[in-house]
Amino acid sequence: MIEVEVHSSLRAFLREQGQPNWPHHLTMARLVARALRLGRSALIQTGSPQEPYRLSYLAPALIWQEPVIIVAPVLVQTWLLQVEIPSLQEWMGTNKAIHVGDRFPDEHFQGLLITTPEAWLADRLGDKRAFPQGIPTLIDQADDLDDWVRDQLKSTIQPQHWHDLMLAHPQKSDWIRDRRVRLTKRLFERPANPYDCYLIESGEQAVIQELFEVLQSANSGESAYLPPAWKQFWRCWQSSNQFTWAAIQRSQGQFSLYCEPTEVATSLSRIWSEQPVVLIGGALDLDAAASVYRQQLGLGELTCLKFSPDRHSKLIQLYLPDRLPMPNTPRFRNALFQQVRTLLGASHQVKTPIVILVGDVPLKSQLGAVLAAEFGSRVQVEKTQLEENGILVCGWEFWRSQQQFLPSPQLLIIATLPLPSLEYPWVAGQVAYYKQRRLDWFRLYLLPAALRELQRAVAPVRDSQGIVALLDNRVNHRSYGTQVLSALSPFAQINYVDEGWFE
Repeated sequence: MIEVEVHSSLRAFLREQGQPNWPHHLTMARLVARALRLGRSALIQTGSPQEPYRLSYLAPALIWQEPVIIVAPVLVQTWLLQVEIPSLQEWMGTNKAIHVGDRFPDEHFQGLLITTPEAWLADRLGDKRAFPQGIPTLIDQADDLDDWVRDQLKSTIQPQHWHDLMLAHPQKSDWIRDRRVRLTKRLFERPANPYDCYLIESGEQAVIQELFEVLQSANSGESAYLPPAWKQFWRCWQSSNQFTWAAIQRSQGQFSLYCEPTEVATSLSRIWSEQPVVLIGGALDLDAAASVYRQQLGLGELTCLKFSPDRHSKLIQLYLPDRLPMPNTPRFRNALFQQVRTLLGASHQVKTPIVILVGDVPLKSQLGAVLAAEFGSRVQVEKTQLEENGILVCGWEFWRSQQQFLPSPQLLIIATLPLPSLEYPWVAGQVAYYKQRRLDWFRLYLLPAALRELQRAVAPVRDSQGIVALLDNRVNHRSYGTQVLSALSPFAQINYVDEGWFE
């Protein structure tokens, strides 16, 4: 069977090449090989996005005699094509054809096709002509699958699209311009928030609805011509279970409109049966069966496997002080600043950048300014050009996108848990969806999203067995604190600053 061949070949390759010691290579490779042989879907959690797990799915994909599709972001594709595949092909003596593209080469292709999430999802959710059904598909970095799908299903009206609409309906150009002015006025009257993003309310909805209805009636009962962006937006606007929000650019007096689904499970559930799929991610769910993750993505029953970080080589020191003010109290800001000063003072010997994660936008700017006044140019706010002992103050999204390009920090300071803020309209829209269905929106949406973000954020610290300082006292006093600690395991916990950490 292919499982035996994959196990033997990969084990010999790992011994010969001296690859990084990830203890689960062979187990994962056998599961992927079994999924290819039986045509059964599977979900694998590697325990960390930093783990060198990709050889484990490449080996069976190259040995399998039939075509396989790998769905991976461009950066991952580059690594596969330049490093992993050439060395593995040479060792195993396979000559499987490798093709990179946004569609299947031809019906006779028996090789390995590597494509982007955007291309594969556009086809699966659209006309289904680029990729045949029934081809086993491996999806890498499935942690981001929900975001990829939302980007595909999201419709956008940018400022320049109003000009396109007026060109398409010159007889109504003044009237269209007037509706844009009305929307601008209503949106700019909304109270300012740090994100300049707002859910569309009933008043704005009425203006948008009137816009489409008048353009339809002006065409003598026939469907009015709409430029592509407007046509896609109108289609999304008319569908059920969607919400609309706006992002405004106050300095330019402009805004953009976005329409997206409240959930993606309905759209995805119909595509999983079209081919066997192996989803691979670092930390998809706290539960080994990934019940919440599968529910969010419309996945039915499938084989689930979850690996945990090695307790010896991936242990972190977790500084979790008690008696700090809660994040939603006025005293939290000063307590946070004092804790950060204490930790920076104790870590003066550290020669790698120190990272401070602050999700609250105003608080992030305030902390950056205070630290810059004390530590000078060592402090950078969301910049990658850091000194050897630099201090990076950033938000969660910035750290997620840039952590692979920066040295692994010896000290990671987390101000608060990364619970999605209801001030973001896309978060508020999804919470409203759960509330309408009387579902536990905190434990089914906010908390799982926070735990995934938290596990990804601390992954680089595990490489250096460094220190994570978590300054959110809710972990000590809320019922979900035990789940947060489970997500951070393995760790050695301490509630005081030990200067010996950094010697």
